[in-house]
Amino acid sequence: MKLKPLSTLFSILATCLLLTACAKKETSDTAVDKAPLPKGQSAVVDGVSDANALQVALSLEDFSTLVVAIKAAGVEDSLVNVGPLTVFAPVNAAFDKLPEGTVATLLEPENKGALTMVLINHVAPSNYPIETLKKSATKGRDLYMASGEYLKVESKDDGIYVGGTKILKSVKVSNGWIHVIDTVLVP
Repeated sequence: MKLKPLSTLFSILATCLLLTACAKKETSDTAVDKAPLPKGQSAVVDGVSDANALQVALSLEDFSTLVVAIKAAGVEDSLVNVGPLTVFAPVNAAFDKLPEGTVATLLEPENKGALTMVLINHVAPSNYPIETLKKSATKGRDLYMASGEYLKVESKDDGIYVGGTKILKSVKVSNGWIHVIDTVLVP
């Protein structure tokens, strides 16, 4: 007879534990619903794959102004897409060549559209290694840019020029190419 009150006690404890577990699950589900959503492909951390265009830009101090502009325009995910794409990446000194106040003005939220247009004028939606650019220059071909503009490709004694600026260095990335330039290609 003494077992009946003991089994009742265990039943009550089991019910309390079950209710507590259900209450905690409901709380955690609500917390998940309120958690911020990931930012997209650019938020993915992958320590195994080769670096993409955005990852390379983020890793080099010489592209810090470009990275700030990319983030302000909200085009990070475009630079991590599978591609192929070719980015003509201006170094910090290129932005310094612009008239005073230009960068600060472009970075203002109300100028996001203009900033985006400047940035996508630096991206060709195709794979253009330096050898292909040399051939394009020889054949007099212009490059189609993501902005809808065309940039002239020229071969000069001291190197390859795109849009009037010399390519200083080329880097292969997982989703295409980065060609380092020292002038901002304003459309």
